[in-house]
Amino acid sequence: MVIGIDLGGTGIKLGCFAADGTCIKSLTVPTPQPAIPKAVLAVMLDAIAQLDPDNQAIAIGIGTPGPADAEGRIAKIAINLPQWQDVPLADWLEAATGKPTVVANDANCAGLGEAWLGAGRHWQNFILLTLGTGVGGAIIQDGELFTGIGGAAGELGLITLYPDGPMCNSGNQGSLEQYVSAIAIRRSTGKEPWELGALAQRGDAEALLFWQEYGRYLGIGLTSLIYVLTPQAIVIGGGVSGSAEFFLPTARAEIHQRVMATSRSGLQIIPAELGNAAGMLGAAKLALGKS
Repeated sequence: MVIGIDLGGTGIKLGCFAADGTCIKSLTVPTPQPAIPKAVLAVMLDAIAQLDPDNQAIAIGIGTPGPADAEGRIAKIAINLPQWQDVPLADWLEAATGKPTVVANDANCAGLGEAWLGAGRHWQNFILLTLGTGVGGAIIQDGELFTGIGGAAGELGLITLYPDGPMCNSGNQGSLEQYVSAIAIRRSTGKEPWELGALAQRGDAEALLFWQEYGRYLGIGLTSLIYVLTPQAIVIGGGVSGSAEFFLPTARAEIHQRVMATSRSGLQIIPAELGNAAGMLGAAKLALGKS
């Protein structure tokens, strides 16, 4: 049994998993505010003790909202969490629990989870885009997670969409994240994504128009990624993906218009299947590799 952890800006999701990916027990606790590293560590350790009181887990995997180093030891940066820079999270957890620990980007963990037991299991080459508080991404090439030199590849939400757009915490301007994240939705509409989804379900014309424009932004961003990576599939996850039925048709149409047929031959654009469990499951998959 291993523990998979998904650290988010508002909540920390933890699960105990068997070697076949079966979730034995899970727990969600609020992320401390402010989410400084030592405060997060304390909450995490308390949650681990609740989740595994008999100390049966043999390893820990954790996904954090930002890149980790290539060795899976250090959370390099989390642009939406305070003071998260070069945090030796694996060392801290190993010292406190005695269990081998590996750290990875949370979207990469979600990609691994979807590749293992979710929507990506049918494909050897796909990308995952997580539409949540921010926008993360994962690249699976030839069945393996691609993280590039230094472990920082796959920050798909930080590509430039409009060069004069809103500033991003990354230092970029007009990044895809500034148009399709939950934060961007709140900024532009004053509503939560789930509210707009509920309004669209009831046929609200303004909400439906919003999601069409949202799909256009997403499709334009995906166009750049398709030309570079020519994936077999694009898997769309994260909380905002709950409204995929309202924005994916527009995104697909935008891609069809902008991408040459040779670069999108057979391309599937599909919702993720694992929901909020994807990050935990992928983190557990990494932990199984450490055990």
